[in-house]
Amino acid sequence: MNSASKTSMVIDGFESNASRTQHIASTLKRRRRKEARFRWLGVLAVAMSIGLVGVLFGTILAKGLPSFWQATFVLDVAFSPDTVKLESPKPVAQPGESPAQYEQRLHEWANQLNFINWNKLLLDSVARVVPESTENRRAVLEMFASSSRFELRNMVIDDPGVVGTTQRLNLVASANVDVWLKGNIDRSLPDGQQQISADARKWADQLYADGVIQSKFSTVLFTNADSRSSPATAGLLGAFVGSLMMMVVVVVLAVPVGVAAAVYLEEFAPQNKFTDFIEVNINNLAAVPSIVFGLLGAAVFIIMFNLPLSAPLVGGLVLSLMTLPTVIIATRASLKAIPPSIREGALALGASRVQAITDHVLPLARPGILTATIIGVAQALGETAPLLLIGMAAFVANVPATPLDPSSALPVQIFLWNGNELRNFFEGRTSAAIIILLVLMLTLNSLAIWLRKKFETRW
Repeated sequence: MNSASKTSMVIDGFESNASRTQHIASTLKRRRRKEARFRWLGVLAVAMSIGLVGVLFGTILAKGLPSFWQATFVLDVAFSPDTVKLESPKPVAQPGESPAQYEQRLHEWANQLNFINWNKLLLDSVARVVPESTENRRAVLEMFASSSRFELRNMVIDDPGVVGTTQRLNLVASANVDVWLKGNIDRSLPDGQQQISADARKWADQLYADGVIQSKFSTVLFTNADSRSSPATAGLLGAFVGSLMMMVVVVVLAVPVGVAAAVYLEEFAPQNKFTDFIEVNINNLAAVPSIVFGLLGAAVFIIMFNLPLSAPLVGGLVLSLMTLPTVIIATRASLKAIPPSIREGALALGASRVQAITDHVLPLARPGILTATIIGVAQALGETAPLLLIGMAAFVANVPATPLDPSSALPVQIFLWNGNELRNFFEGRTSAAIIILLVLMLTLNSLAIWLRKKFETRW
């Protein structure tokens, strides 16, 4: 081989190395560009998600927070003896009288107060502030919640000594006055399209400017049950108590059964086709739509066992069935995370298999079990569809005293309020209820995180 050919080979080698280096460099550039694009797409996706969640929560807060404050009359109400005429004094318990007999006499005396013109007390109170209001008494009464006269009656029932005195009271304004003062009614609409009369609108603005009507924190939202006769005083107490009763049933039933099933399947059950079948079905139940559990509950608990409709007990049973797979799966995952050396060490020291599980494994798995329990309860707290199918879509005006009494639930109450015909008032009310439900669920999830951090053991 001559020198010329050797030189050409060297040159070709240099050229091939240079082209290879150039190719690698271009490939790396393309890879880096792809990685950069992927990274920016991820950042964009996260930003869009946060933005959408922010819009959702911002909308809920913007509509719901004002509903925690409500238009309220601050009036001096004179309980004139000429109007509030008590035919007899309030009964007192007599010696030898049974409680039932006393309650009967008290009930009869209270029924006599129903014939008193309680509206006159409201009219006279407003007339002292707005003298011209005597010309349209209907418009005056239109500004008060329909429950106001019952509040006056109950005050006299509780303490007849208020008769002849003047009391400064906080009386809830009607829903129409509330939305009018909050600007949720178009003021440019003609009188025929307005929700309240012209005089009521004029006097409401005047009383608000004079400080007689004030925006006060709505305690009725937390202390009253739902109401159709007086929408302004509709509250969440009945739904909250119903949800609380159902959660108690879920904790009492789903947690022990779920933990026991998980312990058996993970620690004691033999590996065969039967246990595999059970495990597959548990995983499948976790993915079943919640409305299916509602159908099952209606068929089994209501039709077959004849349990009452809308009862928290039935709702708790249905939600327990729905929560059970979640508790089992999460508990099994916690048990799997415990190193086998813990079990082997306990058995080597003479502990039985049951002792090894109860005294060593379960305490170490406690954070995961507690987390699974709380997450399952939080999930059950927000369910609506299964509760609708067992009759909780019905209107319930009372706070349940027992798990067998008719009741509502927080998500169901939100559903019912969202469909109320008084849209401009209950839209804010619904958002306020959503805020309360979200606060409860965030509290439960925060508690789960705290418990996990507190009891977690790192290996």
